[in-house]
Amino acid sequence: MTGADRLAVPDLAAIREAAARIAPHVHRTPVLTCASIDAEVGASLRFKCENFQRIGAFKARGASNAVYSLPEALARRGVLTHSSGNHGAALAYAAQRRGIAAWIVMPSNSAKVKIENVRRLGATIRYSGPDAASRAAVCAEVERETGATMIHPFDNAAVIAGQGTAVLELLADAPELDAVVAPCGGGGLLSGTSIAARGLSPSIRIWGAEPANADDASRSFRSGHVEPLPAKTTIADGLRTPLAERTLAAIRANADALETCSEEAIVRAMRMMFERMKIVVEPSGAVPLACLLERRYPAAGLRIGVIVSGGNVDLDRLPWQDGG
Repeated sequence: MTGADRLAVPDLAAIREAAARIAPHVHRTPVLTCASIDAEVGASLRFKCENFQRIGAFKARGASNAVYSLPEALARRGVLTHSSGNHGAALAYAAQRRGIAAWIVMPSNSAKVKIENVRRLGATIRYSGPDAASRAAVCAEVERETGATMIHPFDNAAVIAGQGTAVLELLADAPELDAVVAPCGGGGLLSGTSIAARGLSPSIRIWGAEPANADDASRSFRSGHVEPLPAKTTIADGLRTPLAERTLAAIRANADALETCSEEAIVRAMRMMFERMKIVVEPSGAVPLACLLERRYPAAGLRIGVIVSGGNVDLDRLPWQDGG
């Protein structure tokens, strides 16, 4: 892969094409408001609820675009990825819709509910160790055996284009927005969001959000280099992923800020959305609101779109429960 290939990202036209391509396969998710949360933040918020998306997360968008972008000859050989969570389920879902095989490489210590979710969607699971080297080795083995096309969870232009379709819908429903904030793990969602939002509204403010305990993206944003994940853990398990060169380049070219929040704020934001909005939100999906609650952006008085990335949470282990 050349340096140019590693940094290639979709433009607004590609994101619009993705929206048309995946429309039959994903939900157009609702935009919700909550006056009492607005009062807490001091801004007018519009929540783009990807927790209501297929498989319960925005990942269905990128996976569907990648799968349906494949030419027929490649698609017949199936698709492959590594994932312990939402991307694996999303790729399994998209492959099932297209009628092709999918192989998902999952760490052997993955949560049983996530394993069963992928299996229920018709994919073949291959197990790896928990480390990146083991995961890469198993992926390479499956690729050699099957000829399947690797669909990376975020380091893939078609995936990024698909993720950007969420903000296309948001800005169509709420064109008056002054700013948009999205969570950042590997950066696929924030990349797509920033490219689409900047293309549609050059003056809009674009903010990324991540846990302080997984602050590699904010450090990378400042340094210009992909920084390693810290050793700390975070409740927002969907954001425990380092950026790729491709996603870092897109984010630095288009986003205005990338800030962090505390674990306590994530729990507070998550519970607030459960209690006041009556919606199920996973910790990663609560991170943007957590950053707003901790006043990490100059948000006072603004109209802000908030990408709620997903709602896949273990209801037996909510963070405010004993033992959660």
